This record gives sequence, C-alpha cells and structure tokens, in this order.
Amino acid sequence: MVVGPLRIAPLGGVGEFGKNSTLYEYAGSSLLVDAGLKFPEDEMLGVDLVIPSYEYVLQRADQLRVVLLTHAHEDHIGSLPFLVRQLPAAQPLVVAGAPLTLGLVDTKLHEYGVRDRVIYEEIRPGEVHQFGPFGVEFIHVTHSVPDAVALAIRCDEYICVHTGDFKFDPTPLDEKPADIQRLVQLGDEGVLVLLCDTTRIDEPGRTPTEQLVADSLARIMRQAPGRVIVTMFASNITRLRQVVQTAQAMGRSVGIVGRSLVKNVDVAHSMGYMPEASGVATDLGALRGLAPESTVLLTTGSQGEPTSALARMAADDHPGIKIISGDTVVLSASPVPGNEITVSRTINNLYRRGAHVIARRAGTDAEHVHVSGHGSREEIRDMLRFVRPKYCVPLHGEYRNLSEFRTLAKEIGISEDRVILTDIGDVVEFDETGVRRAGAIPSGAVFVDGLTLGVSNVVLRDRRRLGDDGVLVVTITLDAETGELIGRPEFISRGLFDNDSPHLEDLVHEGERRLRRAISRLSGPPEPSVIESKTREILEGYLSYHTRRRPLILPIVTQG
Repeated sequence: MVVGPLRIAPLGGVGEFGKNSTLYEYAGSSLLVDAGLKFPEDEMLGVDLVIPSYEYVLQRADQLRVVLLTHAHEDHIGSLPFLVRQLPAAQPLVVAGAPLTLGLVDTKLHEYGVRDRVIYEEIRPGEVHQFGPFGVEFIHVTHSVPDAVALAIRCDEYICVHTGDFKFDPTPLDEKPADIQRLVQLGDEGVLVLLCDTTRIDEPGRTPTEQLVADSLARIMRQAPGRVIVTMFASNITRLRQVVQTAQAMGRSVGIVGRSLVKNVDVAHSMGYMPEASGVATDLGALRGLAPESTVLLTTGSQGEPTSALARMAADDHPGIKIISGDTVVLSASPVPGNEITVSRTINNLYRRGAHVIARRAGTDAEHVHVSGHGSREEIRDMLRFVRPKYCVPLHGEYRNLSEFRTLAKEIGISEDRVILTDIGDVVEFDETGVRRAGAIPSGAVFVDGLTLGVSNVVLRDRRRLGDDGVLVVTITLDAETGELIGRPEFISRGLFDNDSPHLEDLVHEGERRLRRAISRLSGPPEPSVIESKTREILEGYLSYHTRRRPLILPIVTQG
C-alpha cells in the first residue's frame, strides 16, 4: 500500500562535481543519502570548503530518520560534521554506513567535537535495515575505497536504487566484485527509479581495473634510480594499500607524510582493511640512513594544494624532506576540474628540484598510474540493463553528464521523458499516477571559512575587490556641533598605489575639496552614515575616472 507521494531532491551533486547529498521524503519522514563537500573554486577567495545548504532539512529536523553513507570519500561524507552541528543537540542523528566508512567518519566527528551527537548503525552488504517508513538494503559495489555500497530504498511498493559511486571492476584488490546478481534481482522485482552516478559517462568503454595500477607501480619502482614518492587522495584506501603492497614486495621501506594520510591509514589498519600498514613508518626518522633506492614515500598533495606536503616539498619548504635529483614522483590521481593550474605549478616546481614526474597520460607507459573509481559509459549502460528502472534521475555530474545519461538511457529503450534532469533543490515526485516536477526546496551552497559557517556572497565580492583593486581607508573628523570638516581627511591605501605615490597626493587634495563642498551643501550637522555614503560616492567616481579601478572604500567618520 502506497502512503502518499515519494519526493526526491538533490541538495548537491547535480550540475557540479562534489558535495553529493540527496533527500528522500515519504510518509512524513525523510532520509539523506550522503553528506558531501567540494573544494572551492579560484574565485572563492579565502573559502576552505563548500557544502550543501541544509536549510530545508533543518526546518524539518524531527522528520530526519537517518543519514545513509555510501562510502568514505570527502565528496560524500565531508559536510556531515557541519550538518550535525546545526541539528538540535537533544536529537541524536542516526548515521548508517559500512564499517570502514563509519571508522573514517568517526575521526572526523571527533575532530569537530560532535561525536556525542551521533548514533552509528553499522551495516553489511546484503542486510536490510528499517528507518521509519524506509527499508534500506545495502549492495556491495566496487570503487576506489573499500566498503562502497549501492542502496535499494523501499517505500512500501516503491523501490529506488541509488548507486553511489561505482564501477564494475572484474579484479578488485579485495577480490570482491560488485554484487551484479542482486542488482539483476532487484530489476526483476521492478525498480521505480534509478539514481545513478554519471561522473565518467563521457568516457567510452570501461574503466580499467585497479590491477593495472599495481602493475604500473611495480614497473616504476623497478626502474626508478632513487626514491619513489607517490601522491594520491588521502581517502583512496585501495590505492594506498596497492602502493604499500608493491613497495614491500620489492624490498622498499614505506613512509607516510601528511596528517590526513596518517590518520586514514591508522584507521584502515586498526580495522583490518590494511594489514600491510604495520610495517609503514609515520615517523620519517625511521627512514633516515636508508638508501634512496630502497624507500617509498606516500604523501598528500595530488591536487597541488599549497599547504600540502608535496607542494611544500616542490617549493623546497618542507621541514623534513628535500627533493633531490634521482627522485621519481608519481601522481596517482587526476586533477579535479579547476585544480589543473595548481597541479601544473607543483609539477613544474618538482622538475626544478631535479625530480622525474610521472602523471597519467593516455597512450604512454604512465597511462595506468591512476585509474578512476567511477564506471565509464559501458558500465553505466550495464547498470541500466541490470536494474531496468521505470524512471531515472542521473546524479554526480555536471549538466553535460546528466544529459549524456539521458542519451544513453534512450539507446537501451528508456524514453527521454522518463529521465529527469535536475538542478540542486529540484523536487521530483512519484505517486501511483506517475512522476512530476514538484517545484523546488530551499537549497544552494554554503561557504566554510575556517570555523565560520556561511560566508556570504557579499563577503566574497568584497574579497574579490580587495584582490583586484585594493582598499582605501579614509578617516574623517567632523565638528560635533557644526558638522564641518576638521583638518584634512587621512587616506591609507593597500593594493591600490604606494602611500608616497603622486596619485595619492592628488586624491587627498581633490577628495578634501569635494568632501568640503558636499558637506557645505547639507542642511544642519550631518549624520555620520550620510558622510560615509557621500565619501564613497565621491571617491569611487574620482578613482574610476582617473585610475580605472574600483577599490573597496572604507570611510571612518568621527566627531571632535
């Protein structure tokens, strides 16, 4: 028996890569699949992280039954601490996920001081758990981190399959291929809607197996004349394990550099997902005295992050590691769109230090130093064939990815009107009569700057102006009784022109003249806010005309 409509709304992860989070609502209850983040774009000055807006969820916090986590990558778990912080403290949040996922989440929640506000529900593939009106079955899939799962979400007669990130790797490192049989069985039952990862839909064929990475790493370590340094995402536990296994098999000692890598390896090792890590050094002093050709370093910095260990090594700024001639640096990750410039800068700096850099390049020996954890076009086609859904909602991609999914679905017989493309916040509603778009809910992006949650667009606009045109501070003193200007205004500029520049001297004289004239035309002693507004108006016009620049102008009005 169906109880009202099923409503599904992406809060992130459509029209973009990252901050994946999808809301399901049914029979007065809701659940979230994933709570991810993405990293800021270049124009987001000073912003550390970008997370979904959970305004709608917070307004209905009493309806939220669970947050389901498909796997442990930052773009699926990174905003969870911020969501927990905003929920009522008296209402613990149920978070469900596989063991490694919850293990890595646990360290993150402890860091943010919100661990005591969460109740974990550990799941295993093949199990079914009930959360209010939602029955959720967890299905093993392969990805670039162990314990990745797809979800079969049942709402009475409705079955929704939510793939999470997946690929169909025939030879995964843990020797546990995806549970294709269960996906086919769900298709036989009748799936209402498939919510599908589209990250690599524009890549033809199939994503190469992880086994090829191990082969490439072994070849590189055999041929490298000196030390090998490998960088990757800290959450790519599968790749971390490959590097350690390969290095140890070739008699090289392994060290780890970077706080996030050390933390993740510790968690994976303590939970039995990375037994090889017992021989890995987190104190680099243990590697001193060893010949370079007998060592391998694992490090953060695959995206060129300026404060990462690899970027600091490349800039000759790392306190414990110097890049030397003969080092081989392997970038076992692809640049996230928008990070190409920072990655290129790091590579150039590494070459300046004498290192040989190996990054993925199709058609060369370096083609398989990295393979994606996402399925390519043929694997997405397979998912459609296995599940055979009535409707589809593509996720985890920019608009071109979502559109390509619609084209692919049409190729296997799913009509275009049954593939619903969404923007963030769009509500797709299903009931016994079919599917419809049901407007939108409050949504969007929230900027995180340090400990500040919710940096506004106004702040970002001001930061861009500061970066582009500088700042001009003007201190003005008025007579408290007459409102007349006392003395000369004081001008201090930063990023506009030097304080001994003739431009500044001209500005002081002309600004003072225009301000005195403007104040004399006012009736009675003016309010400080009026003088501030007039000052901005006068100086913005003058500077725009004479310098073609628009600095941020900060008037400070005092009364004497």
